[in-house]
Amino acid sequence: MSFLTKSRFKLALECETKLYYNDDSQYANQRIDDPFLESLAEGGYQVGELAKLYYPGGIQVETRNHQEALDQTNSLLEKNKVIIYEAAFRYKSLFIRTDILIKEANRLQLIEVKAKSFGGEDYWDFLNKNGKLATGWRPYIFDVAFQKYVLFKARPDYQINAYLMLADKNKRASVDGLNQCFPIVNDGGKKKIIVRNNLSKADLGEEILIRINVDNIIENIFNGSDFNEKEDMSFEEWVEFLSNRLLKKERIWAGIGKKCRDCEFKCTDKDTDINLKSGYEECWIKQAGFSKEDFQKPLILDIWDFRKKDQLISEGRYFMKDVKQQDISSGSGSGDVLSKEERKWLQIQKEVDKDNKPYLDKEGLAVEMKMWKYPLHFIDYETTSVAIPFNKGLHPYEGVAFQFSHHQVDSDGSIKHKGQYLNIERGKFPCFDFIRALKSELENDEGTIFRYHNHENTYLNIIYNQLAGAKNKDVPDKEELIRFITEISHSGGKTEDSWKGKRDMVDLYQLVIKYFYHPMMGGSNSIKAVLPAVLNTSEYLQKKYSKPIYGDLDLIPSMNFLKKTWIHYDKDGNIINPYDLLSPIEKNYDDEKLSSLFSDLEIKEGGAAMMAYARMQFTEMKDEEAKRIQEALLRYCELDTFAMVLIWEYWAN
Repeated sequence: MSFLTKSRFKLALECETKLYYNDDSQYANQRIDDPFLESLAEGGYQVGELAKLYYPGGIQVETRNHQEALDQTNSLLEKNKVIIYEAAFRYKSLFIRTDILIKEANRLQLIEVKAKSFGGEDYWDFLNKNGKLATGWRPYIFDVAFQKYVLFKARPDYQINAYLMLADKNKRASVDGLNQCFPIVNDGGKKKIIVRNNLSKADLGEEILIRINVDNIIENIFNGSDFNEKEDMSFEEWVEFLSNRLLKKERIWAGIGKKCRDCEFKCTDKDTDINLKSGYEECWIKQAGFSKEDFQKPLILDIWDFRKKDQLISEGRYFMKDVKQQDISSGSGSGDVLSKEERKWLQIQKEVDKDNKPYLDKEGLAVEMKMWKYPLHFIDYETTSVAIPFNKGLHPYEGVAFQFSHHQVDSDGSIKHKGQYLNIERGKFPCFDFIRALKSELENDEGTIFRYHNHENTYLNIIYNQLAGAKNKDVPDKEELIRFITEISHSGGKTEDSWKGKRDMVDLYQLVIKYFYHPMMGGSNSIKAVLPAVLNTSEYLQKKYSKPIYGDLDLIPSMNFLKKTWIHYDKDGNIINPYDLLSPIEKNYDDEKLSSLFSDLEIKEGGAAMMAYARMQFTEMKDEEAKRIQEALLRYCELDTFAMVLIWEYWAN
């Protein structure tokens, strides 16, 4: 039987049509089907085990067999008082497993544990200013609502209270090595948590998870005052509608829109070769009348930063050729640099006219470049933000910088990979050593420093706050490190102090936005999209890097590559993206796929690096595997800064 489970219900919240594709192996599915990696990305394994320790003495329902789990749960519920982990309940074709269930006489407490961070105090903080459930919290609250509904139907004789248990960003870990209490091991091919022996609540220090009662919000969903997922249906009717369609294997046509751009049921070339179906294409063929050829036309889904996609789709305008300039903006541009509206219109024009030439504002760039001071420094960080802090004094999800790469370009144009840092010590708080190493790289001259996007500046602010809260005796060079941070960054976010450093990093991303566009980039300005566009444009770079000069000590020294040739061509004569020439940091998965796992964080780049670092911190692995991951991390981060150098070289030449 195809039960409507928690995971299927959550999928239907995204798009009802996905229920049909998800259960049919004939359809391609780009979502990573790896519960271990998904849970590791979100910190779910560790948070789940920590939550159980806050409710000790519970009994785990281990079996994955539905009927056995139901039988064990029913037997345990015969006790007057009991705590059950992974209790199972069924009502008709609905089936759930609850994270933590507490029974006391005729009362059941349903506790759903999520690794998501929460900075509030009670259920009011899940609501927007209109008193309705905030969009970002809907998947989490609806998950609990579905469980409470099934539990109520299966056990109507009980009083049921529902709770969300979340990582409390207002709390700090009061003990060191908390996350090391929950190592992940490979047990016969399956990943599992090994909780340290004889671990007590006292060993865990102050609780860093918060339990919020959500009965009032769920009641609003049940009575329809906060339920708008399906017109003319109540929550109960919608659940029944979903379960019936699932049982009958009938597809629900949920409508098309901007959400379709990231649909996982698209086919790659490899999927097409093995005759898998594309659910994404079937939706647009059915609901927009597309032909197979229409998918080759430029779609409005791919317009960068365009907020009116759903509006135009509702009007039957699906292609870039259907977009009018007034749809983008009624204003004139900003003058000296390419405005966002002008950039969007430029993308549309080039796609519609099949103009493959790049746009490059040489004059505007020349003005910027005259202000740069040699030697030039290109910096990239890799960072993480875990639910259970690495160290005492840190909040859940407090940022940790564990790696950087540094390329330097001298006034004569010579390039070298000058420095790097990577913390590989398990359980160590690396931020202060990280900033010391970065300081030693950059403090010896007044050269211009470059970053790509806001990430590096954001983390300098985070480390600033960490240093500000540290005791002088623990960090003797505290003031020196703070002074360095304020020299190369600007204040922002939750930093109380205000500054703008005399060597504030130059953001290459903003320069791309203002001065450069290539149709190969599509709707993306990620460095992984800009790099191949630059390489396919520049004959200078093609000629230079078609030779094995990178990693030659006499030409371009590298710390991780030896005489590397970066220019290689695919069967169509296009230059292969250098990132595709690297072995994946995480076997079988590329960075884009892994980035999709991080629901609580805004991870646009570096998902693979964050995942790899988390695995090194949390899992028991052989030295050989750890070494492979370390080497892959170093190569990956080095390419990030070298990509910045290549963009600079293209502009400079």
